[in-house]
Amino acid sequence: MTVQISRLSNGMRVVTERMPRVETVALGVWVTAGSRHEREQEHGISHLLEHMAFKGTTRRSARAIAEEIEQVGGDLNAATSIEMTSYYARILKGDVRLALDILADILLDPRLDPDELAREQEVVLQEIAGARDSPDDVAYDLAQEAAFSGQAIGRPILGTPESVSGITVRDLKAFLKRWYTPERMVIGAAGQVDHAVVVRHAEALFGGLDRKSTPSRAKARWVGGTRASPRSFEQSHLIVGFEGPSYRDRDFFAAQVLSGLLGGGMSSRLFQEVRERRGLAYSIYSSCWGLDDTGMFSVHAATGPSSMTELIDVVGHELNRVAAERAQPSEVQRAKAQLKAGLLMSLESPGARAEQIARQVIVHNRVLDTEELVQRVDAVSADRVRSAAEGLLANREPSIALVGVGRRGKTLSARAVERLGTVMA
Repeated sequence: MTVQISRLSNGMRVVTERMPRVETVALGVWVTAGSRHEREQEHGISHLLEHMAFKGTTRRSARAIAEEIEQVGGDLNAATSIEMTSYYARILKGDVRLALDILADILLDPRLDPDELAREQEVVLQEIAGARDSPDDVAYDLAQEAAFSGQAIGRPILGTPESVSGITVRDLKAFLKRWYTPERMVIGAAGQVDHAVVVRHAEALFGGLDRKSTPSRAKARWVGGTRASPRSFEQSHLIVGFEGPSYRDRDFFAAQVLSGLLGGGMSSRLFQEVRERRGLAYSIYSSCWGLDDTGMFSVHAATGPSSMTELIDVVGHELNRVAAERAQPSEVQRAKAQLKAGLLMSLESPGARAEQIARQVIVHNRVLDTEELVQRVDAVSADRVRSAAEGLLANREPSIALVGVGRRGKTLSARAVERLGTVMA
């Protein structure tokens, strides 16, 4: 497999990886514009703009966009995150030009019709309603809000019914002009792809997009605290979050290994203690994600309302233990093996690989080869895992979210703070 990177005349980057044993291509455009780039009155605009991109251009109707890509057996999709929005396609190897043409059309010349906007706002309102009916989504939104209170990064990506309903076509055009600039966009492709062909088509389609300066966004500021939802659900959910390393931080891989050791699989400490030994929860896991200047390390579990007190105590104990005691070499090795397997398995999927190389170009301005990634994981020792745990838990006040606990929210929040306070002491 061969990775190549080129820069168009306007500064837009193109990265491809040829995978000769597949017959398909995954390609897309990754834009470093997401929910944290929104002004307060624009809350939810990144996600709404992603929806509107598929609602027609001056050359194609929404139906024509769908029919053209599906006529060749391909598909289009998009996703919005805190720092990035991606628009991507999967096609057969002979249809790269068509896919790039459609992507360029929806990004550079969207019609943004007011009637379509009204219809799509209603669609997004239904999406928000669905998220509010999901206890997992509610819990993560509350944890994020507590962690980064009063900041764009702490707001739900979807927006609120009020904020989404207030967005206008003028707002969409202004956001598009402000953030969708060549230096913030990367074309990534993987599969049975010819780099020179992608670059040639990309230059013809995207080369006319002018460079312009973009405003700076605010640096993330971890706050922490507790949030509890009084709504009733079949299960009660607990999320405990700590400020984690940025994906640029040297300790990022140590935190990833720590996450695997603590709650990354059936052999992890939390799974064994919470589910296997005590039967407190069907699902419990930890995760660690990074952004440009911050991150979050979290534990998420769901249990019956009557078991939440014990669950809080057990999670607090396990967090204290992972920071206080040096992990066994065997469990560190298992966590490292899981992390490496995930990295290597992604090489087998054109879609996952296109996203991976595009993101790496955005973050590092280069693609990290497999050997380097494996070496970074292998370099994580038991001492570094313990050090990472100490740093996470002693850093700042945690973010704690409780969902489905009813009137006990205040009492359980106080208990969580007490138990996790012993972790940080």
